[in-house]
Amino acid sequence: MSSLLIRNGHLIDPAAGIDAPKDILLKDGRVSEIAAPGKLKPAPDTEILDAKGLTVAPGLIDIHVHLREPGQGYKETIATGTAAAAAGGFTAVAAMPNTVPTNDSPEITRWMQAAERGASVRVFPIGAATRALKGEILNDYAALKAAGAVAVTDDGHPILKDSIMREVLINATRCGLSVIQHAEDTRMTQGASMNAGALAFRLGLRGMPPEAEYSLVERDIRLLAELSKDKGGSGKAGARDKNGAVPHLHVAHTSTAQAVAAVRQARRNGLRVTCEVAPHHFLLTEEHVGAYNTNAKMNPPLRSAADCDAMIEGILDGVVDAIATDHAPHASHEKEVEFERAPNGITGLESALGLSLRWLHREWKLPLSRVISLLSAQPAALLNLKGRGTLTAGSYADVVIFDPKAEWIFNARDSKSKSNNTPFDGWTMQGKVHYTISEGRVVYRAASAK
Repeated sequence: MSSLLIRNGHLIDPAAGIDAPKDILLKDGRVSEIAAPGKLKPAPDTEILDAKGLTVAPGLIDIHVHLREPGQGYKETIATGTAAAAAGGFTAVAAMPNTVPTNDSPEITRWMQAAERGASVRVFPIGAATRALKGEILNDYAALKAAGAVAVTDDGHPILKDSIMREVLINATRCGLSVIQHAEDTRMTQGASMNAGALAFRLGLRGMPPEAEYSLVERDIRLLAELSKDKGGSGKAGARDKNGAVPHLHVAHTSTAQAVAAVRQARRNGLRVTCEVAPHHFLLTEEHVGAYNTNAKMNPPLRSAADCDAMIEGILDGVVDAIATDHAPHASHEKEVEFERAPNGITGLESALGLSLRWLHREWKLPLSRVISLLSAQPAALLNLKGRGTLTAGSYADVVIFDPKAEWIFNARDSKSKSNNTPFDGWTMQGKVHYTISEGRVVYRAASAK
């Protein structure tokens, strides 16, 4: 690979504690050197990228995306989904296993990562926790991990049986994998299509009660507490890996105040529980469903204003560990139907940074370094992605370069994704991505970039 010098930019690397003007030399897909402006002396054939007036940061990492391949390429492909990721400043994405067929085997895990898929950025598959997402028979976690899986989940098909969830936590821990749970007690949500409340009643729609989410979070935390105890404390063998690590439970797309409160208390009790929040759950409420807007239909559904406020509070006080998009593309003909028949989900890769900077940073005064950490360093740590989420020497040359002050309007029709099912079409964003660099390769360059 050729080398690339990024000069005159302002580097913000939360994991390394850097917030200062720096030049960065990238070589052979890795960060080679970092120095004060003008101190690096690159080789004659080094490409120079001028980042004057721009912020340079570790490439963003989305730990919750649906790339739809294999099986549903009409909605999205790995190539189009990762092109959208690159346009949004993401250099790595973790792909959920609800593909067709389900990613419950090493063969599919490897297929998703093959060069033939044409990915612009690094794809980290997440393997199915149980065979075909049925919540009954556990998959071979060691084989999935060897093939490249970074966690296990039955996302979209929550594991309801206590005995199965217990075994998932035990076996994943022994293999050094995190367990991601879509917290929804589906026994409470059959036939439901939005948040339970007065608006659902007025619209004649069955609602999903908040209890469906937080009761399962509380159940999982109880199981985790039992498994995290050592022999001396409980008389039972704890679920630990060979290095003594305890189980890690990660709550996907948290949306209710009670769920965030449960995670907060679990952390105070010393349990390894983490959670993520999607931009739509800290910016939108059930009122955005309006007149049956299917682009405001997702699962978990948009909740109450109080729940939305709780997501913001959780982000500001540090309980929320990551911002993840739950990027879920659908073809137009699938969304342009009656609300109850429309599939759940919205796209999000190209709007996450702009929304986070516009609202978390500008409106709610979260420091820029904290926003970047929620989108890079902390997601990398959650999935143990070594060498990512930072730009220290020797780490992967994953970089996003953006103008943190630039305002722009998000137009869904210009998306790199195959689908444009988003409620954020026409919204004003802040923080325009100029370049995205994945392992030393410039994979996105804005038309306005020099």
